[in-house]
Amino acid sequence: MALLEAKGLHKRFGSVVAANGFDVAVNDHEVVGIIGANGAGKTTFVNMVTGYVTPDAGRILYAGRDITDLSPRKVTRIGISRSFQIPQVFLTLSALDNLLIAIGIARGELLRPWRPLRRPELLAEAQARLDRYRIGEYSQQKAVLLPQGVRKLLDIAMAVVNQPRLLLLDEPTSGVSVEEKFGIMDTVMAALKEQQVTVLFVEHDMEIIQRYGQRVLAFYDGGIIADGPPERVLADEQVQKLVTGEVLHKAHPSHGGGAHA
Repeated sequence: MALLEAKGLHKRFGSVVAANGFDVAVNDHEVVGIIGANGAGKTTFVNMVTGYVTPDAGRILYAGRDITDLSPRKVTRIGISRSFQIPQVFLTLSALDNLLIAIGIARGELLRPWRPLRRPELLAEAQARLDRYRIGEYSQQKAVLLPQGVRKLLDIAMAVVNQPRLLLLDEPTSGVSVEEKFGIMDTVMAALKEQQVTVLFVEHDMEIIQRYGQRVLAFYDGGIIADGPPERVLADEQVQKLVTGEVLHKAHPSHGGGAHA
């Protein structure tokens, strides 16, 4: 059984067709890159999976369960999380406090105000999560002062505190320098592999797609025009014409088994 299945998804916004009846299935532990020009339907797909948008027709199944009409909060509770292109962090709080709040939300601790979040066991867990994403040295620094790459890693670390089986990443390297992008992705993919998380990531950077995607979905005009290994999808003439706009260089070798809108 596939972990995630989209069956006959349709979505229209006025005269714009964002999803035109496509089908896709994602298996446990896959790392799937999603490519496509702006307006191709990538973000709409992510939003439908995570409950922010309800499809006009079709079904979304997660571990065999129909989640088509679930709210984002309920989707998160059953094991699907996401990060955003712009990191969703509390800018005036430290990195450590951001993690503590994420842990508190995931476990309902904020509903028990008589139990402070700054308990030794939660502090230790939050620090360990920062260390796993190699940003432990920034634990006491306010998020507003963090480099963009560190803020991205903090956002992803917060997104997985509820131990999801599926994580959707929205352009994880956008706004990050060329020098930082591979190091950030190495860290993210190593941590997610350790946690056995299935990953879908939307990305415009074809080097990132080539290096970390085990499989690639190419979106165009509300549909999926190619689905397969990166080297095959990126060499596809239709993908080169409609999505990448150029013949790409030979793919980089994979880094550590794997690894919009």
